[in-house]
Amino acid sequence: MIEEQCFSYRPIGLLRSPYSRRIDAPHQSTVVTGTETGDFATATLELQDWLDEKAVQDLGGFQRLWLIFAFHLSEGWKSNVKPPRGGPKRGVLATRSPHRPNSIGLSAVELVRVEGKTLHLRGVDLLDGTPILDIKPYVPYADAFPESKAGWIDEMDAKVGRYFAPGPRKPR
Repeated sequence: MIEEQCFSYRPIGLLRSPYSRRIDAPHQSTVVTGTETGDFATATLELQDWLDEKAVQDLGGFQRLWLIFAFHLSEGWKSNVKPPRGGPKRGVLATRSPHRPNSIGLSAVELVRVEGKTLHLRGVDLLDGTPILDIKPYVPYADAFPESKAGWIDEMDAKVGRYFAPGPRKPR
């Protein structure tokens, strides 16, 4: 039997990005079609005062990072959601929807440079003010599995093209 447990985390920093509204941000950090500039967005991550510079020591040699973050503007969740690429509703845990049972997310971003406790990033899909819970270095031999099957996404790729993703939604 699993006991119900609750966890609480305090953000290690806040992300500053050009995206203030969900409809402005790309659905994935590597897909910029439909964004205002059509280019990868730059952002900064300022670490909180309670962390010292030793926390980011040696991070400068990495090209990519995993950002673990809170979907701070999520308004609940549903078991089935409609992916932005189209098709039928899918089980939320088989998607990357921001509306999840636990509103946490994961995004791979490019590390441009480290200045003190400020990380300069490119290729973000997160909103301005997103609380960052943790950072992990991206390690290609451990994190990349290019031959892995991707379930219904493979089926979607066959229909609309591989790596297709819509740009941000337009306001109604």
